[in-house]
Amino acid sequence: MSLRAELAAYLGHGLTAPQVWAANGSNEIIQQLLQVFGGHGRSALGFEPSYAMHPLISRATGTRWISGAREDDFGLDASRTVHAVREHQPDLVFLTSPNNPTGTGLPLAVIEAVCEAAPGMVVVDEAYAEFARQGQGPVTRERGLEPSGGSRGVAPPGQQGTGTALALLPRFPRLVVTRTMSKAFALAGARVGYLAAEPAVIDALLLVRLPYHLSAQTQATARAALAHADGLLATVADLRAERDALVGWLRGRGLTAADSDANFVLFGRFGDSHAVWQGLLDRGVLVREVGPPGWLRVSIGTPAEMAAFRDALTAVLDHPEAGEVE
Repeated sequence: MSLRAELAAYLGHGLTAPQVWAANGSNEIIQQLLQVFGGHGRSALGFEPSYAMHPLISRATGTRWISGAREDDFGLDASRTVHAVREHQPDLVFLTSPNNPTGTGLPLAVIEAVCEAAPGMVVVDEAYAEFARQGQGPVTRERGLEPSGGSRGVAPPGQQGTGTALALLPRFPRLVVTRTMSKAFALAGARVGYLAAEPAVIDALLLVRLPYHLSAQTQATARAALAHADGLLATVADLRAERDALVGWLRGRGLTAADSDANFVLFGRFGDSHAVWQGLLDRGVLVREVGPPGWLRVSIGTPAEMAAFRDALTAVLDHPEAGEVE
């Protein structure tokens, strides 16, 4: 219970320990939610491309997966999203904000509209919340780490930060917000996922959780990280600034870069994205071939690493055999 209380304090928004649940990574959180609210004869709706484990765990629990579509910019239109919810009447709706692999954040108005229309649970996966612009999550707003000067983590003109669905919890008892310590805290090896929801939701999860599912060592590691959160999260603002600068640079090169609230940028579009990927690898830079065809995803690193990426990509694009930009 101590870890749950400290996670609640970290999240803020007036949350208390009975409203927070921790498990062996966010995938176990997702699995427990599907075991309780999904299963045979029930369905889950998500909007792809998105986190690949949502449909995989849905199918593993016998839950029918329904794939909805995103807009051309990888966002979600509120009216079309609500129409999909009303059409399919799913038992669970998965919304990912910021989205993986596109980095796209969801405005709270879209999440609110889905919560009002959904007949069952709404699960908002906020694994990358700490990286979002305009202070989504506790890194900037709750913990006093607002970046100073320039546009460090602030949405560019004409764009707005997406906010966190934690703010909607008091209004929607069927809303669940999932988080992880794998991203901003860099604790992927510790396997600590957690959620915030109504205590009744967490009581239901107790029916399916395995005994001793979260080791004492894992809990101690998570509590130590939370105790030193200011130091561990100190580089997040710098990473946001690197990300936003990279988006501008990619667009300046004539490429398409998706707006990102995560610690990566999806960019394209290439006639042969694998050729570009290989060209970068040949120059010592590894990016990921994930997401829609014709796109690549680069993780944000140190200024030196991002300079190496820009140099390598410039060389690839200037090479006559590089994948043609669409």
